[in-house]
Amino acid sequence: MARDTTGTVEAFVAALPKVELHVHLLGSADLTTVADLARGHPQGEVPTDPEELAAYYEFTNFDHFLDVYVALNRLVTTGESVERLIIGLAETLAADNVRYAEVTVTPLSHLKVGIDPAELADALESGRLAARACGVEIAWIFDVSGDDGLVGAWATLDWILRHQPVGTVAFGLGGPETGVPRAAFHDAFASARAAGLRSVPHAGETTGPGEVLSALTELRADRIGHGIAAADAPRLLAHLAEHDVPLEVCVTSNLRTGAVGSWAEHPLPSLLTAGVPVTLGTDDPGMFGTTLSREYVLCATRLGLDSTELASVTRAGIDAAFCSPATRRALHAELDDALGTVLPEGTTPAPYR
Repeated sequence: MARDTTGTVEAFVAALPKVELHVHLLGSADLTTVADLARGHPQGEVPTDPEELAAYYEFTNFDHFLDVYVALNRLVTTGESVERLIIGLAETLAADNVRYAEVTVTPLSHLKVGIDPAELADALESGRLAARACGVEIAWIFDVSGDDGLVGAWATLDWILRHQPVGTVAFGLGGPETGVPRAAFHDAFASARAAGLRSVPHAGETTGPGEVLSALTELRADRIGHGIAAADAPRLLAHLAEHDVPLEVCVTSNLRTGAVGSWAEHPLPSLLTAGVPVTLGTDDPGMFGTTLSREYVLCATRLGLDSTELASVTRAGIDAAFCSPATRRALHAELDDALGTVLPEGTTPAPYR
């Protein structure tokens, strides 16, 4: 890591005004919040003690992680609890110097546990306004879990179009990948794009590069959640780089769920070397015990990114965001100002495209 003017990686990262483009609302809740929600559902399996909850979050594999995620969802049964999650996330983001975030919400999972469709929409708007008061602008990516199939995708799209939450920018696809081909969702994504939503499916997290390609060709992905399997396919890497298709990479998540076996195996450096636009995300920071700043620091200390590379990743995130042109210009200007004070002397920051 190149030495910066403040002398520490942590201080350099803290000074960067950031965007967060891959974070799931449900998985963002901290241990105290989840334990408190669990006390309201004593019949459930989720621990009510934060220390026990931390142990509960020791995942054996990706399927185990999904099982725990579903158990957490059963705790969020009111619009008030949804709003509480948003405010908690906003406070964490603000402390991390995050200015803009695109937060993934899975509406169908909340509707299944009994939240009224209109109540959910109202809670999202109340939470968005509260986040703005914290200094964080939130936009929404509404996704379907792969195990809900095409029926779930249509139900999700119907809820989006009926309620049209302010700040909606994209349609996503999360949950299990294995046995859930991206191509099966072609028609729903085509309708979402026709309605003005951007396409942001997960692909290539626990499956191979073929599913990343399918996300591009079948779902017309504007960005791809994870996409790390692309590192195994040179022609696909070249395509992503040539067409500026960003990948949302979540390093701690990949390690905690077993999607990547070790730090030495993580493909992030290979993606950057290939010229692929990469933005860092936390995925489910409450479950993985991380923050966006921590992800940056780990990329420096464990993967060898220097200050200029970290700055480029920050800029790539701004470029990849589905924000307004005015917001993008403001984010770039703030980043330029910050880099002018924290980059090593004689280093030229990457120019704004």
